[in-house]
Amino acid sequence: MFEFQQYLGFLLFLSVLTLGFWLMIFLVGFVQYWLGGSIIELIKERRAKKKQEQSV
Repeated sequence: MFEFQQYLGFLLFLSVLTLGFWLMIFLVGFVQYWLGGSIIELIKERRAKKKQEQSV
């Protein structure tokens, strides 16, 4: 059967795999949030610039 060290190695492998999976999901969500905010701010700046040019 399996020895205790092999069992610990398997648990360590599963832990690292799980941590990597959740980190990937967190980073993908954070990057989408960051890009979305940047795009919204860019649109706001362009609208403000256009409005300022029309008022002058």
